[in-house]
This record gives sequence, C-alpha cells and structure tokens, in this order.
Amino acid sequence: MTTTHEVEWTPKARQILDAASGLFYERGIHAVGVDTIAAEAGVTKRTLYDRFGSKEQLVVEYLRARNTAWHAFLQSRLDAASSQPAAQLAAVFDATRDWAAERGHKGCAMINAHAEISDPTHPAYPIIVGQKKELLELLTAIADATTAPREVARRLLILHEGALVSAGLGVEPEAFDIARDLALRVLADAI
Repeated sequence: MTTTHEVEWTPKARQILDAASGLFYERGIHAVGVDTIAAEAGVTKRTLYDRFGSKEQLVVEYLRARNTAWHAFLQSRLDAASSQPAAQLAAVFDATRDWAAERGHKGCAMINAHAEISDPTHPAYPIIVGQKKELLELLTAIADATTAPREVARRLLILHEGALVSAGLGVEPEAFDIARDLALRVLADAI
C-alpha cells in the first residue's frame, strides 16, 4: 500500500482532518468510516476523497499532524529545561504526562494506531514506528554521558512506553511520575 495523493490544505481539508482526528482517536481508525467522517466534517464523501484521495491518506495525515503537535509540545518542554541529562529526561516524562492529561485520555495515538495497523506496507506505518524510533534517539542523546548510552536509552524507552500503556489503560494513575523517578535512577546509576 502506498499513497501518492498530495493534499491541498484548503479550509475544507483542515475541517475534514479535524473531524477525522477526533473520530480516529476516540473510536479507532477501522471503526470510523468515511461516511461518518464526512458527516462530522459537514462535507460530502466526494469532497473528502477530492481532498485526501483515500481514507488511508487521511489516516496518514491524522498521525502526521498528531506527531507534529507532539514534537512541538515536547520540544518546548525540553527547551525550557536545563541542558543537564537528568533535567532533559525528567522533561520527557513530564511532557508525556501533561500531554496525556490534556490530549491523551485514550492512551498513545501511535500505540493505538499500531494495534490496528501493523502491516509495514501501510503508508501510516513509518509514522507510527518512526515516532518510537525518534524517541529512542532522543533518549540515547540524553544518555550520552553514561557508560552505555544505547543500553540505558533502551531501558528508558521501556519505562516510558510502559507508563504510556499503564496510564492509557487507567491502570496506574501515577504511572508517569513513577516511571520518571525510575528513569532518573537508571540514568544516575549509569553515570
């Protein structure tokens, strides 16, 4: 599967993306059809297809937009923190906690999307997996001062993703704070 549709970002296209984004996050990608999206956006199916070409392209744009918003949110938190590795690491976990509180009551959109889209040939797959690989790269950079940056980063990633799932499921409301404290301990022990 590949998409080649170039989206022209008209007001209607943004309206469709906004409607689809809310529906995909709340109900799931496969559970929402183009009829529902068009109705929610107040457009015809033809308009939806004219703007996006396919539901797959709309899914790609939804995940791309969410990822872009997440990166901007995270970067603002990293920029506001001290450049010390522990402060940067705490900023990652605190940003994730705050993002989840504001925009993530259903858990991580990428993890949720991966539950529905695990085919590596799907055009959204690189965005889904790419976000997690980018996080691993960031954690590796933060762990650069340790004796084994890659190994430490892998542990930090597991703590982060475990907190995302635990919090997203409502299993542990303090998951991000607990994981942050454990991550800081992992980092300190490796320096």
